[in-house]
Amino acid sequence: MCAQNYKTGSSNIIMSDYPDLDVIRVDDTYYMVSTTMHYMPGCVILRSYNLLDWEFCSYVYDELELTEGQTLKDNKGIYGRGMWAACLRYHEGLFYVTFVANDTHKSYLYTSENIQGPWKKSNISGFYHDMSVLFDDDGRVFVVSGNMNIYLTEMEKDLSGPKKGGINKLIIQDDPEKSGLGYEGSHIYKINGKYYNFMIHIPKGKMRTEACYVSDKIEGPYTGGDVLCSDLGGWNSGVAQGGIVQSNDGKWYGILFQDHGALGRIPVLVPVNFENNFPVFGEKDEKGNWIAPKEVTVLDNKPEHKYQPLFENGFTDEANKLKSVWQWNHIPDKNLAKVSDNIFTVKTDKIVKNVVQASNTLTQRTFTEKCIGRVKLDASKIKEGDYAGFCALEGEYAFIAVTKTDGKYYLVTAEHKIPYSPWSMGVYDDESPFILQKIELDGPVVNLQLKFNLQYRKENVQLMYLNKKTGEYERIGMSSKLRYTLDQFVGVRFACFMYSTLNVGGEASFTDFEYDFW
Repeated sequence: MCAQNYKTGSSNIIMSDYPDLDVIRVDDTYYMVSTTMHYMPGCVILRSYNLLDWEFCSYVYDELELTEGQTLKDNKGIYGRGMWAACLRYHEGLFYVTFVANDTHKSYLYTSENIQGPWKKSNISGFYHDMSVLFDDDGRVFVVSGNMNIYLTEMEKDLSGPKKGGINKLIIQDDPEKSGLGYEGSHIYKINGKYYNFMIHIPKGKMRTEACYVSDKIEGPYTGGDVLCSDLGGWNSGVAQGGIVQSNDGKWYGILFQDHGALGRIPVLVPVNFENNFPVFGEKDEKGNWIAPKEVTVLDNKPEHKYQPLFENGFTDEANKLKSVWQWNHIPDKNLAKVSDNIFTVKTDKIVKNVVQASNTLTQRTFTEKCIGRVKLDASKIKEGDYAGFCALEGEYAFIAVTKTDGKYYLVTAEHKIPYSPWSMGVYDDESPFILQKIELDGPVVNLQLKFNLQYRKENVQLMYLNKKTGEYERIGMSSKLRYTLDQFVGVRFACFMYSTLNVGGEASFTDFEYDFW
């Protein structure tokens, strides 16, 4: 390859919430899958030709299961659960995606001849936490999975379930006395005749750490240890968990993630070298320690390719379909939510207490540490006690909305803080948000703005509206603090929502969505 086909870029390859990464290369194209939890459509796959620049490729499914939780009919939802840590493979002309959903307690298999679908759905017998699939050279198929205790399970060739009489054994075990988070997030590979299993864990007193164990045989014994314990960008947060891939020029790279607070878990590209058949991640610092680099140089297979951004203005594309950057908060009710001609219209059919119980909320990821979203809201058809607005959505959320009281329209700001530990899981929000400020409007149509600062220890959102007299956006009250919590387990998003507290049947419309940076 010519020198000009190499590209240098930041190792923080996507400044947005794309966690639990698995990556493959098919010919000159890289594909990467990421966790999408409760958002629909789900199981996003991105595409790249150089590992630095990424664009949307496909979703594996529009809906996973029409349960009371996934449709939010139970007002609890599947926050902090849903699909996560998918495995992406390409074998003998077929793409495979496997994952578990922690609300249905099922293991899923999706297959397709085309990475863009359609995908065929089936179930795998058993439950395999953070599973990774290996198609071995001899035609046998294996799954490695588990937390703290890592198991190897030999599968039927069609991945329908464990092979009768096949291998099923514990191959790697973490020490619970020495780990805050035991080994998980397995990624199994066969490289030059050896078997490598990459995992994440958190040794007590340390940050997220990448580990690897190696064996000459699939069934073990496996030996190894930590391969990367490195902060990047001063976040006091390790770079770990993800897959590795070989580029067209023979070099190896890992795509891992790093916690960036309310912004979410950010993909990081790290060079990988093999010394004495053992992987070494990153580069050496002045003290001789291996660290995640700030910049990475890679071979660019298509330097002329123009990538579509992972954030966009508007709601619909040229075909008048919902743009791929938007996802629903749970499975929507298509009788109540409509997106057409860049207008998002939503109606209500149930009484709820807050925005996280509201059905048919439309979301887009925040992107970079300083981003802005603007939207025009027409609340002329809302009813008494309705709230329609723009939310910085995660476990601890804040929003600006229009409500109707005694026939008058009011602009309100509100927030919800979590009284329990940010590391609590399996909880749900059944509380009304705390109203911060309420001002009367002269009409039901208003332009709203969310202005984020997601820098380390500065994470907040400013709730703003367009003052028609001055033509400028003005903040209402103080900025609302944000933090990443495990009750939702995702980064903060822009969210257009509506919910009813007294009467059902109200309606709101959103137009003119704009993405900006500051």
